[in-house]
Amino acid sequence: MRYLRPVSVTESVPRPGEGAAPGAGPLRVPGRDPRVQWFWTVAVIVIGILTIRPLAFSGSGLAVAVLLVVNSAILLDRRLPGNRNKAAGRLPLVWPALSILAAAGLIGVSRSGTTYLFAFFLVGHLGHRFDTRPALALAGLSSLLCGGVLFFRLGPGYHDLPWALGLATGLPVLLGIVNRSRHRAVEAAIEAAESAERAARAEARTAVLTERSRIARDVHDVLAHSLAGINMQLELADALLDTGDLEKVREANGKAHGLVKESLKQAQWTVHALREDALPLLETLTAMLESSGHREVLTVTGIVREVPAGVTQNLLRIAQEALTNAARHAPGGEVRVELRFASASTTLRIRNGAATRAVNAGVGSGMGLIGMRERVALLGGSVSARPLTEGPDEGGWQVEAVIPG
Repeated sequence: MRYLRPVSVTESVPRPGEGAAPGAGPLRVPGRDPRVQWFWTVAVIVIGILTIRPLAFSGSGLAVAVLLVVNSAILLDRRLPGNRNKAAGRLPLVWPALSILAAAGLIGVSRSGTTYLFAFFLVGHLGHRFDTRPALALAGLSSLLCGGVLFFRLGPGYHDLPWALGLATGLPVLLGIVNRSRHRAVEAAIEAAESAERAARAEARTAVLTERSRIARDVHDVLAHSLAGINMQLELADALLDTGDLEKVREANGKAHGLVKESLKQAQWTVHALREDALPLLETLTAMLESSGHREVLTVTGIVREVPAGVTQNLLRIAQEALTNAARHAPGGEVRVELRFASASTTLRIRNGAATRAVNAGVGSGMGLIGMRERVALLGGSVSARPLTEGPDEGGWQVEAVIPG
């Protein structure tokens, strides 16, 4: 049974009885084609009408006709669309017991015909519809009633049917029980397949949300910091225009142009990250430091090796965040970067000294450190960001990320 298939994020899972896909027919459990059930039910009723005697509007013929109608209604009722077999197992046993009594009564009042077929079909259906214990109890009741009617010769047709046939009316319950077990196994398999599809759809939705969060962090890293730096330089140039110091205006304007160029490089890094292109960690980090004005500040320890693309991308983003924060909050401060390769992890540590020029950080988004922690948490690592209270970089800041791999 091929039921599992790829599921999109927005696609709904078909339920039993619903369309599996647009234009598809209803999902049916194998072996329960209602057309076949209707055929055999109608066949039993037609055969009964043609063979069971007497049929009349008075006397014993009227009793036979009434019981034939009752038994036919019982068979038709259990086949009507909308019958809920799962709920039926919880119904009281009074109605099926009365149905068996009606089937045994039909055997007793008729002189000839296929009256026993109604009992056989009814008991088989009870085995399918009820749980094993009540189904066996109802089958035993049918055998006792139908066998007793024939054994004690309670009707005019006793000489045409052996009493053992009455006892045998309880045997179809076994077929019903086996059929019910098989159908429940198939329904359980379908339910398991539906659960798997729902789980796949939930996993796909989670992946989409995770990817959206990653893109949001990348957009923040590229736009928020770059635009904040450009805006700060342009505000400085605007303020210097009032002083008439064109040299400083040109300097601020040149820094703004430099930030624009840096933003373009960062946009290229973001495109690489979104396309999941593998960037060389050491070379890219070196180029990033040089483009930000920090030359020969990188120290590499351990044996340099290639790391997974996800580790590279996230370490570069963390470095970008830390360098941008250092430029905004500690302008002129010395920057040191250490990249350490261990056997089971890669560590990036960025330290900056105290500011040596006036700080005009502006208003940040507040998402930088959160983005760092999210990136590292996705890879099972750790990140720390703290002020430096001693040493040559006292008054500065340190960011350290340790990522397995």
